Amino acid sequence: MKEETITLALREYVAPDCPCSLEDRIRGLHGVHQVNINPVADTVQLIYDEDVVSLDHLKHMLSQVGCSCDGEMDMPSHAHMQHEQRKAEGHDHHAMMEADFRRRFWVVLGLTVPVLLLSPTIQGWFGFTLTFTGARYLLFVLATIITFYGTWPFYKNALKSVRSGLFDMSVLVSLAVSAGYLFSVGATFVFTAVDFYWEISTLVAVLLLGHWLEMRAVRGTAGALRELVKLIPPAANRIVGDQVEEVPTAEVQLGDLLLVRPGEKIPIDGEVVEGQSGVNEAMITGESKPVAKGPEDEVIGGSLNGEGALRIRVTRTGEETALAQIISLVKEAQASKPPVQRLADRAAHWLTIIAVTVAIVAFLFWLLVANKSMVFALTLAVTVLVIACPHALGLAIPVVTTISTSLGARNGMLIRNAEATETARRLDVVVFDKTGTLTRGEFGVTDVVSLADWNESTILRRVAAAEVNSEHVIAQGIVRSVERSEQTAPLPQATGFRAIPGKGAQAVVEDVELTVGNRALMADLGLSLPDNPHLAELAQQGKTVVYAAADGQLVGAIALADLIREESRETLPALKGMGLQVAMLTGDSQAVANWVAGELGLDIVFAEVRPEEKADKMKELQGQGKVVAMVGDGINDAPALIQADVGIAIGAGTDVAIESADVVLVKNDPRDVAHLIRLSRATMNKMRQNLVWATAYNVVAIPAAAGALQPWGITLRPEWGALIMSASTVIVAFNALLLRRVRLSRS
Repeated sequence: MKEETITLALREYVAPDCPCSLEDRIRGLHGVHQVNINPVADTVQLIYDEDVVSLDHLKHMLSQVGCSCDGEMDMPSHAHMQHEQRKAEGHDHHAMMEADFRRRFWVVLGLTVPVLLLSPTIQGWFGFTLTFTGARYLLFVLATIITFYGTWPFYKNALKSVRSGLFDMSVLVSLAVSAGYLFSVGATFVFTAVDFYWEISTLVAVLLLGHWLEMRAVRGTAGALRELVKLIPPAANRIVGDQVEEVPTAEVQLGDLLLVRPGEKIPIDGEVVEGQSGVNEAMITGESKPVAKGPEDEVIGGSLNGEGALRIRVTRTGEETALAQIISLVKEAQASKPPVQRLADRAAHWLTIIAVTVAIVAFLFWLLVANKSMVFALTLAVTVLVIACPHALGLAIPVVTTISTSLGARNGMLIRNAEATETARRLDVVVFDKTGTLTRGEFGVTDVVSLADWNESTILRRVAAAEVNSEHVIAQGIVRSVERSEQTAPLPQATGFRAIPGKGAQAVVEDVELTVGNRALMADLGLSLPDNPHLAELAQQGKTVVYAAADGQLVGAIALADLIREESRETLPALKGMGLQVAMLTGDSQAVANWVAGELGLDIVFAEVRPEEKADKMKELQGQGKVVAMVGDGINDAPALIQADVGIAIGAGTDVAIESADVVLVKNDPRDVAHLIRLSRATMNKMRQNLVWATAYNVVAIPAAAGALQPWGITLRPEWGALIMSASTVIVAFNALLLRRVRLSRS
């Protein structure tokens, strides 16, 4: 068996209330294992057996069950960009339908005005008379045009749905309008009764207005991903010899030399060959400050060049570029479904069947049991059909997922699947790998101890001067710490430098013969270490201690450790403030782990853990009934990331295609873990709000439309039912849009 995953672009609009039924039919096709339809992104994601069914045959079978598809969406980046830009320019289903509903609404509204003026009911209400020969038949003609022109999109979708064995909102609307129209035609030509023309005309006008607003709102939720697509400029400046030529970005090849002028967008991933500039990478990594770039630095396609001109060598093209991978991950997440969405899809399907049943029962009850008129019974039945809103249920989750994944991507958080968002809300413990995540992954000075008349600054400055010529990691750590400190005075010159392998080094600094090294080197000099409580404490913390002797006298000691990141000191309180426990996983000694834990206030510490044992620690926590997230580098920590309930790969940079992680954080910043959980909770809150609204609306609206409020003299008319129904869908979409206002950072 050869499983293949593919995402196809839907050729036609799929209503948000029928994906589950359509997915059931597609899942039943030979060779198809899994299917997810996204009615917001207009895509269908399939997992199928390539040995059983070819892609062409699969597309043919999909069209047979009412799911016509175009080419696959997983294409190289620039072709993909062009496809998305064409959608933005007029081939987006939601944009096209928005324009169609808007056009039909204005035409129907213009025709509805004379229908209202000619209606005997309206004339009676407002006390005026407008009659002439043939007025009744003109009313019929106008209402007929309104019915068939205005309702045509619903009729077309209803016919397709019924042929596919599906029942969606288009079927409800078509039944409602047809019932009212046919009754009115009968009242005009067959039997004597009050016609329904003005009700049907206003109903169609309101339906078109509501769906116009709905498409506009839904299109707004999907716009963020297109903003990512538009980051790539259409053309690039390629340097050929002494000439600069403008070429389409899609034609740029690996190894090409490009010129990026000040203020221009960088067209593709590359390495700076010449020039200095600050580059704004905010739309890709979420980093708000411009990043300084110079020779040998990487630049990302789509980022904005600052004040300087750059010459870059192209290092990635096509689907390998960072932006193409980001867009691919976002689309993958939007195509996935959290469990709660599957439940909502199923509920939307059954709501359609319930609405038809209630409409029939209401009609028969009011006509036969309550002895009301045919017009009254039909009015309530039509209102039930149009007020039921499976669209609100069907859209409740996809619009939130679309915005959430796009918002995450803009802040450097790439969520691979929607289920990870749902799980992240329920986390109990966040486990961090120590090295390079909570710490910098490089040695630095933590303590300086004076053992003679030298002050701490003098010890550090002179030792750094001696070590500047050494390549040893400890020596470089001391030098880096001095360079990063606030002191601005240059280091003194060192002469006569001599490395002592495995022990330290010697040099003359400021006319002092300085020996720097470990305990063994001090012993070789005949120097014994004092009984100093501070030195004892450093030893207990597992820190590396370097001693300094001047002219044969011990003058001080410098302690080094893997430095804790300042961002980690902000992250831990943020996570604990959310009610989470924070754990650390490290291969270091227990002493080192305890020191880091004490500095950060960690709840759980796993020390001396070998790489192959990391996944077992995840199982240990899960065995205690905890929901666990693992934060690591995505390579060494891959088994633990897979075992955790949510695997978070941190510091991916431009290498975002990490299969072992559920979430990829572009920046190496642990604060983004807190941002991710905050986004997850906000996302799930919006999903919950939308589901509660959509469910409560239908629970209240359908009985009210069926006449439950009659004892209080309240009757909902069809046009009001249509307006309320459309408003419910628009509310769901706009509530999802409010997610964009969430502050991921508390600073």
